[in-house]
Amino acid sequence: LWETVTSSFASFIHAVQPVHLSKAVCHRSKRMILDSIGVGLVGSTTHVFNIALKYCRELYSSAAVSSVYGKPGIKLSPTLAAFTNGVATHSMDFDDTWHPATHPSGAVLPALLAASQMLPPSTKPNGLDFLLAFNVGLEVQGRLMHFSSEAHNIPKRFHPPSVVGTMGSAAATAKLLSLSIAQCTHALGIAASLAGAPMANAATQAKPLHMGNAARLGFEAALLAARGMEANPFILDGIPGCSGFSAFYSVYQPKPVSVPSDHHEFLLEKQDIAFKRFPAHLGMHWVVDAALSVRNLFINYAGSFSPSLIRTIVLKIPVSKYINRPFPSSEHQARHSFQFNACTALLDGEVGLSSFSENSIHRQELRELLDKVVVEHPEDNVANFDKMYGEVALLLHSGDVLTGKCDTFYGHWRKPLSRESLLKKFRSNASHVLSEEKIETIITTVDNLENLSDSSQLACTL
Repeated sequence: LWETVTSSFASFIHAVQPVHLSKAVCHRSKRMILDSIGVGLVGSTTHVFNIALKYCRELYSSAAVSSVYGKPGIKLSPTLAAFTNGVATHSMDFDDTWHPATHPSGAVLPALLAASQMLPPSTKPNGLDFLLAFNVGLEVQGRLMHFSSEAHNIPKRFHPPSVVGTMGSAAATAKLLSLSIAQCTHALGIAASLAGAPMANAATQAKPLHMGNAARLGFEAALLAARGMEANPFILDGIPGCSGFSAFYSVYQPKPVSVPSDHHEFLLEKQDIAFKRFPAHLGMHWVVDAALSVRNLFINYAGSFSPSLIRTIVLKIPVSKYINRPFPSSEHQARHSFQFNACTALLDGEVGLSSFSENSIHRQELRELLDKVVVEHPEDNVANFDKMYGEVALLLHSGDVLTGKCDTFYGHWRKPLSRESLLKKFRSNASHVLSEEKIETIITTVDNLENLSDSSQLACTL
């Protein structure tokens, strides 16, 4: 049988083994797992999460076995738990970001946590199986994004987790459930029919649904394939005249993935992840660090932060319509506004969870700063998380100009968060819903994930 791109992916999912995970990949992916759980836990305090949870609890379910972030007294059926926890993970836009651009963990981890609790005791995967399945989900997302040059830039048409995330969830759960090569092929094909969500729903309560659906629908694709459902076995191949996965991209050059023998280099080995320090779109982290830099210059210049001395605030940012929002009126719009995040950093000297409350968003002094903002789009500032920068200039009434610039923020893959910073973020997020004892148990469990005899122990700690 001649190999296709699709069959090569199925063979990879089926054949890859824990021995192929390098120390670097294990280390990086465990950081991602811990951060994603923390983000999901704090996300379980949000309004959009409560809507999703209420919806899921109202659906009939005879198999409520899977844990829900931040709700120890509640269990849901596995796919609904994946959905709800996916919504929690992206509810504040606080989850990790990769390059090419997507949020990889939130589409995969909720599905695996739910699936690990679904399996009977005799077939429970161990922690190393879980870590491998998580990395299979990441790898498939990364490989698919490398099929198109369009995927490298900040998206315009569809939200990437709704597309590659759904495929990654299908691949990860197919691996955890030990599906055959043929079933893995069909899981990818079914997932492709369940994928996609438009960028117009960014900065709304519907955006977190993209992550919930990616986790849930990819998981469902694997379950359907396990039960014998079939789909097009060439779904990833570029077949002229009848689009498969290529329907999502105008430029599409699929490449097979090699079946690992002694060694497999995962993409996570070559391309580390970005972790967010505050809950907003990744692009905001550049302008916030630039704003904090110029704020310090301004305080040294004026003795204190005195907005009345500022005539104009110039933001030099890439062209990206959905994050260029001069006067955001809601929490979700504020998380997707260069202007809001720069001005909040200038005014408060920091951006954090409370920055996006109704009271913070509608402050008069913030509105007065927003009124002074002018946006410029230099040609060298491209909408790409590996190449963009943020610059904030204060043009003062005195005629003086102060400038702050950020090429690489702390938390970007070029300047990774230290373990201390990652743990500080996790503890802060988890403390909204869990006791200190439970928080430390989760940290220890993730640290020792590859040594767990039963991977469902991680989900049970939530």
